[in-house]
Amino acid sequence: MTEQRVHLSKTEPAAYQALDAFSKTVGTICAENGIDDRLKEIVMIHCSQLNGCSYCTRIHVDRAVAAGLDVDTISQIAVWRESGVFSDRERAALELAEAFTFIAEDGISDDVYDLVGSVFTEKEYAALSWACVSINAFNRIVIAGRYPVPPRGTQAGA
Repeated sequence: MTEQRVHLSKTEPAAYQALDAFSKTVGTICAENGIDDRLKEIVMIHCSQLNGCSYCTRIHVDRAVAAGLDVDTISQIAVWRESGVFSDRERAALELAEAFTFIAEDGISDDVYDLVGSVFTEKEYAALSWACVSINAFNRIVIAGRYPVPPRGTQAGA
């Protein structure tokens, strides 16, 4: 993908800055409501994978490593249903991430809502929901703009 596209964050920086501020608020909400960085980054990676956003996937894999996730756990996110490495909380969060990412298909079904509600408090559910909203918004901006993801050795500033 070498085609240049409008870079929304550069063309209309005020809107991007507002989204970035929203994302920081969501991070605070997560931290204040019992969603640690490990769990938040698992959700961010999975939404980005589902959307096909390599740029955000890379960013959140880096953040996941900083939050203490190991390579094995990170590599299992895409196949979490078949993997035994995730806790009940992580599995519920991954389920919610999928529901939010594909919300146009079924909304948040009663089954998903009940499952997630049986594992998380209302505040935790809200925090994870806002995290899903935030990353899905970023994924759409980045995918539409075809932000490049060069090899690590030659990575330039985006």
